[in-house]
Parts: sequence; C-alpha cells; structure tokens
Amino acid sequence: MLTNPTDRVLYDRDGHRNVLLPSFDVGPEIPCNQHLIIDGDEAMILDPGGHKLYAKVFSASKQVLGKATIQHMFLSHQDPDIVAAANGWLMALPKLTAWCSKLWARFVPHIGNDRLLFDRMRSIPDGGGRIAVGNTEVWAIPAHFLHSAGNFHVYDPTSKILYTGDLGASMGEGYRVVADFNNHIQYMAGFHRRYMGSTRALKLWLKLVRQLDLEMIAPQHGALFRGKDQCEQLLDWLDGLTVGVDTFDDYVLPTEHLPKV
Repeated sequence: MLTNPTDRVLYDRDGHRNVLLPSFDVGPEIPCNQHLIIDGDEAMILDPGGHKLYAKVFSASKQVLGKATIQHMFLSHQDPDIVAAANGWLMALPKLTAWCSKLWARFVPHIGNDRLLFDRMRSIPDGGGRIAVGNTEVWAIPAHFLHSAGNFHVYDPTSKILYTGDLGASMGEGYRVVADFNNHIQYMAGFHRRYMGSTRALKLWLKLVRQLDLEMIAPQHGALFRGKDQCEQLLDWLDGLTVGVDTFDDYVLPTEHLPKV
C-alpha cells in the first residue's frame, strides 16, 4: 500500500510531478483514485470524484500543489464517481477549465450550475487531442465504449503514465500497486467482462495504446501497474478477453418475481 505521502508521488523531475491523492472512500461506494498532473505553475486533476469526497480531495490537492494552481479538470466519462463534484471545483477555482467528451458536454451540467458547467466545459472530439498543462502537454486518447460511449484516457508523455479510467480497474484487492499480476486477475476479470462495451472496441484501443511508451498504467479504481513488464502483462491479458455485448446470448422475458417494497 502507498501509506507514505512520498510514495504517492509517482513521478517528480524537472518541475513535473504526478501525484496520487490519498483514498478517502468510506461506505458502500466504489473506491476511486484521484490524480494530479503538475507542471510548473499549472496542474490538472483527473476524475475528481463524487460530491461526498469533494472537500477532502480539494484539501489534499492543495497540500501537494506547492505554487501551482489547478487550471484543468479532466473527466474521462459521465459517471457520477467521475463528475458529481465538478460544480464544486468550478465554483472554488474560477480559472478552472473542464474537459470531457463532446457526447457528455450537455449532460454533465445536469449536476450543477449551467453557467459554470456549460460555459467552462471544453468538448473533446472523438479523435482526442493534446492539452497544454504548464510547459508540457497531455494527450486525450480515445477509449470509446470502454466502458462509456464517449470515453477518453490521458497519456502523459513526460512521465510515461497512462491514466485509464475504468480500464484496468480492480476491486477488493487491498493494495495500491500490483505485485503479482496473475493473482491480481481475480480482482479485475468480472468487472471487465461486464463493464467494457465490446471486444472490438478493446482491440482498437490496444492497437492504439501499444504505440505508446509506458512506464505505468493508473486506473481510476484499484491498484496501479508499475513498470514496462506489468503494463505489457495487462495489455496482453486484455488482448485475450471477450467482453461486453460479445459475452451475451439471447435475452429472455423475465420470470423472477422481485420482492415487494
């Protein structure tokens, strides 16, 4: 587990830092990871999470930013564990710009103030794009239907970290960095088979991502994959999966009587 604050600094060189914030999840909700990419005096927060965690995540981010300010918020897709706190961030940080798929730019404002969540939302086209952060840039990489219809990952070419949202996610493992990949599969398999949209979409993503130089894969849920070998193990495992609609046969009319409320 990453218990020491310095262990949460995933990369730190020449004014560029990648930081995994502490986990504040309690209760029945799915635990989530919140990350910062900091370069010089600018920072980006990735998938800041739900409103229940907003105050703690906001406070923790301030403790590691130094002189930098968060000027970018990246939303990989539209789920509440990604976007529900967006209104709070935009109110607290008047220079903040939110980035999300063009498919969700008019859905996300349902969670808060229209002026904040529409006027300061920047739509990412389906092909992705490069976003300037400080003196560097990060790449919004297409990951559509993995699992959302409009879905993006972030690749940081400086640290060589790929932030993959729900892809590579795990639940129930109890550690923050994967040590034994084969043992770790049990915490990923069921989630990926059901939540990833289609095998074809997964193959297209793999073809794209294998072009990147990877030192770490950081999902939004669960443990990190550190080092080229583990990144390659994850990609190889995903390459052998059948997921989503390709796992279904016929639908049938329901026969089960659900309990009365």
